[in-house]
Amino acid sequence: MIRREEAVEEAAAGFRLADLPIRDDLRGKTPYGAPQLDVPYALNTNENPYAPSEELAAALARGVADVARGLNRYPDRDATRLRAALATYLGHDLDVREVWAANGSNEVLQQILQVFGGAGRTAMGFEPSYSMHPIITGVTGTEWVSVPRAADFTIDLDAAKDAIARHRPDIVFLTSPNNPTGTALPLEVIREVAAVAPGMVVVDEAYAEFRRENTPSALSLLPDHPRLIVSRTMSKAFAMAGARLGYLAANPAVIDALQLVRLPYHLSAVSQIVALTALEFSAELLGAVKQLRGERDALVAWLRDHGFTVADSDANFVMFGEFTDRAAVWRGLLDHGVLIREVGPAGWLRVTVGTPEEMSAFRDALLRVTADLPAAREQHDETAGPGASGSPGA
Repeated sequence: MIRREEAVEEAAAGFRLADLPIRDDLRGKTPYGAPQLDVPYALNTNENPYAPSEELAAALARGVADVARGLNRYPDRDATRLRAALATYLGHDLDVREVWAANGSNEVLQQILQVFGGAGRTAMGFEPSYSMHPIITGVTGTEWVSVPRAADFTIDLDAAKDAIARHRPDIVFLTSPNNPTGTALPLEVIREVAAVAPGMVVVDEAYAEFRRENTPSALSLLPDHPRLIVSRTMSKAFAMAGARLGYLAANPAVIDALQLVRLPYHLSAVSQIVALTALEFSAELLGAVKQLRGERDALVAWLRDHGFTVADSDANFVMFGEFTDRAAVWRGLLDHGVLIREVGPAGWLRVTVGTPEEMSAFRDALLRVTADLPAAREQHDETAGPGASGSPGA
């Protein structure tokens, strides 16, 4: 008798993805995903390295236990209590009617594209930027229009206005701080793009809490721009990547529109109580942000002191280079137990800011690898390349 495993393997060998009647625009695509490897130092997915405290873990356990007694019932379909708490956290006089939440910021972005994008519509982004923007755009049947960033990874406002005038996009994505470069946008750039864009403008602020103190948020522009959306996440600064909770702030009419495409009871009772509990511990969780900012700025300074070109970063990661063979450097670091991300423009790599121990291991491994692979590294003087000079973290 053929074992079940053998039967499944035989069936798989005779029937492939290409044999399925999937949409033509999905053929040849590959799923999004960063490598998930068992290594001593995982610095490739921009996670917060500091786990929740024992006190928070205990509070989470109590909250989930309470919710568990009612899991036979559907959750609050509109997540009203959570949205009110998120509005309080964000400030700017927001209330529950101006906040929406979903399973990670990617679902938030997908809902935006389901409502305001679709067949015959376009979304625009300024690349290099977050790779999920064009992926979700394509999945929703929306056309993607890519506009290149300037050499220093900022957005050229005149070029942006020209591209918007030519393409008339239904959605414009702005990312601040930008992933993978770490570049933050001046508020004036967002304001002027919002003034000329014919459709919706989405400011992805997934790393907002890591910006330098007193840096303004696009949230301040919401009262004057009813087609502006500001998206956030609890995955980064709140150290809740495993909870999958994203949210946005926008005009109440935008929130009403998003509810047209949300799935029934899309946000579980467990997700809601976990997020609510994390918000109650926001002072503790955000306390690590200041420390990570300091680690980031120290890393930027160290990389520049050792002759690397570094993009200015306001996030919890740093993009650095430049390498003639970045893949060889990436593999070399992995051989030393350090996993970073091979992403962004050719010749650049991105490393997540971790604990002092993790940063020490990264610095040691990088010096060893580049010493062993001198041909893989391009040499620049202190003023060459984007972000090569200036204050760390600027």
